[in-house]
Amino acid sequence: MPRKLLLPYKSAFSHFRAPRGSHDSVAMNAARSGYRVFSANSTAASTELAKRITERLGAELGKSVVYQETNGETRVEIKESVRGQDIFIIQTIPRDVNTAVMELLIMAYALKTSCARNIIGVIPYFPYSKQSKMRKRGSIVCKLLASMLAKAGLTHIITMDLHQKEIQGFFSFPVDNLRASPFLLQYIQEEIPDYRNAVIVAKSPGAAKRAQSYAERLRLGLAVIHGEAQCTEQDMDDGRHSPPMLKNATVHPGLELP
Repeated sequence: MPRKLLLPYKSAFSHFRAPRGSHDSVAMNAARSGYRVFSANSTAASTELAKRITERLGAELGKSVVYQETNGETRVEIKESVRGQDIFIIQTIPRDVNTAVMELLIMAYALKTSCARNIIGVIPYFPYSKQSKMRKRGSIVCKLLASMLAKAGLTHIITMDLHQKEIQGFFSFPVDNLRASPFLLQYIQEEIPDYRNAVIVAKSPGAAKRAQSYAERLRLGLAVIHGEAQCTEQDMDDGRHSPPMLKNATVHPGLELP
């Protein structure tokens, strides 16, 4: 991840920075201020992101071990004391989403039982955010995940560009939904040569509003891909008619149904 895209995380952590004017090292100031940063993912991407964040903060990465046992169970071991401290858990979401969710839940619960004061989850991409509406006979899985995170011990979440802003209402604790667009625009302008010859494309009409925002700020053209019309939820026969439709039903001659 480019260093410029780490700025949203820096601003989110800024109010936990150690006070100015200290003659000790920055790492000692970070420890004295009462917060630690842990990586809750066994993948290299999450560890690298956590290391870059701690470098910008001048803090040390918390000592922990996250691994998978032979039967697929996730095991988390905290190697230092976190009593009375504010803990930030860095968790990226790889292709194995369910394993990443379990790593986050187990680490949050381990920190909670270790008497951490606050547990803040830093989740750039929040999983199951697309399953935030009731469809057919399904369920709102995003709300279930929010309840699981609160039960595990999380007290705050920092994420980026939620699929729907209304998802914040599923949580019983504060949610910081950061916007990546200013830093993405800066990255395009400074790192991509001849970006003036590009066109912003919206993959669906639903993404046209966000694509238009990028196009206006970059002063580029806009294209929208229109696919085949999909049936709406009201048009689908999902068996939820009330009362149910009668097909080939035998009615008593003397009985009149409304």
